[in-house]
Amino acid sequence: MDEISEREPLPLFERWYGEALAAESDANAMVLATVGADGRPSARAVLLKGCDDRGLVFYTNLESRKARELAGNPHAALCFFWRSSRRQVRFEGAVEAVTAAEADAYFATRPRDSRIGAWASDQSRPLASRAALEDRVAAFTRRFGDGEIPRPPFWSGYRVVPHRVEFWQERPFRLHDRWLYVRVNGAWQCERLFP
Repeated sequence: MDEISEREPLPLFERWYGEALAAESDANAMVLATVGADGRPSARAVLLKGCDDRGLVFYTNLESRKARELAGNPHAALCFFWRSSRRQVRFEGAVEAVTAAEADAYFATRPRDSRIGAWASDQSRPLASRAALEDRVAAFTRRFGDGEIPRPPFWSGYRVVPHRVEFWQERPFRLHDRWLYVRVNGAWQCERLFP
């Protein structure tokens, strides 16, 4: 990557992401970093489930630690690292809730067992035993039978609306390529960074 011709970061991200999908087993895995009310950061891997000119989307239990932290501080950072291509992309931005229609549409595409799991999991809360979780799964499986499984009211998604995006490509002798896009007054500005 000698120079970047894209004036906006998402076309470049979509190209790199497409290449990663062909080469990586979990190309949609991204580290999500949030900040708690105590000012301490927290990071975990989540899965990218949508990307367009509005931002990057992931889904979760709205009572999880990440959701509680986003309620208090609706800003986050995302990091993709694709080992085989030796690339990394970092996003920072404000976070907004997806619409109920978006969440319903995505939830309907999940495998049936994953939809049951969403109902059964009190994500991020203490669990007495694995058997207790399996009992909850069995109870919700009986509850829904062969019928439709609606999206739980405590399960939805978030969109990270980026204002800062950094691309990193490994090069020999740690002389890596780094490009930073920053949105200023609604327009993207791009500059090369020292490695």
